[in-house]
Amino acid sequence: MALYLIGDVQGCDEALVRLLQHVDFSLSRDTLYMLGDMVNRGPHNAQVLRRLMEFGSSAQCVLGNHDLHLLAVSLGARKLNASDTIQDILNAPDREALLHWLRHQHMALQVGNVLMVHAGVLPQWTTEKTMALAGEVESILQSDALGDFIAHMYGGMPNQWDDALTGHDRLRIIVNAFTRMRYCNAEGGMDFFYKKAPENAPDGLMPWFDLPNRLTQQTVITFGHWSTLQIPPRADVVCLDDGCLWGGCLTALKLDDVLIKDARLAERLQVKCPQSKDPLK
Repeated sequence: MALYLIGDVQGCDEALVRLLQHVDFSLSRDTLYMLGDMVNRGPHNAQVLRRLMEFGSSAQCVLGNHDLHLLAVSLGARKLNASDTIQDILNAPDREALLHWLRHQHMALQVGNVLMVHAGVLPQWTTEKTMALAGEVESILQSDALGDFIAHMYGGMPNQWDDALTGHDRLRIIVNAFTRMRYCNAEGGMDFFYKKAPENAPDGLMPWFDLPNRLTQQTVITFGHWSTLQIPPRADVVCLDDGCLWGGCLTALKLDDVLIKDARLAERLQVKCPQSKDPLK
């Protein structure tokens, strides 16, 4: 039995099929973990969701910003952007089944010592707190309060965690950390403006995983969301967004042992994707 963690597919069903064939994925033997942004910008979004639905419990998924955008558009809380390609889901005969499945996915997953999110984890959160906060959002996504939550979900403030936060402010910062975060300042406040690679980051900003006081340093964190990120292999964090949609690769991390302490020991498998777009647009 193996676990395969896969980064941002973004509607590239052909690449997903090729990767699953490449790793010899077996529904009866293996488990697939998707790290968010399963849809949007690519050509076959509905087929990606249908495929994952058909996998049943053999596919576990966290939600990314594009997945939440789809839910927001479906509820009329957001308009389609010019670059959106989610119309195939919105116009699908099985639209309601696809959206129902999507809203019942996760904001974070933990297996053994491996924590899975789409974008990041705030430095003030322990692994246990991360999972508890993910559960708060998941319960809202699956409830009748979904529409009200989505209507207040967007915005960049507050950007600094405080345990005393409540209501929409609390949920918004949790969602932003899980689905949008790349950089923080030294105090752990999120910055959403700079999106490029760290070597040219403005003074005072650093990747969220480099904050020296991060409370999840003993957990292996896997994430996507950051196709422009290039970092040397390291023990504690793995970015699995290798720019599939942008002419890069779709990547899977193979785990044979969920108690892995050093992510550099895990096998990284890739297939090329023919898409070619600008990741900063």
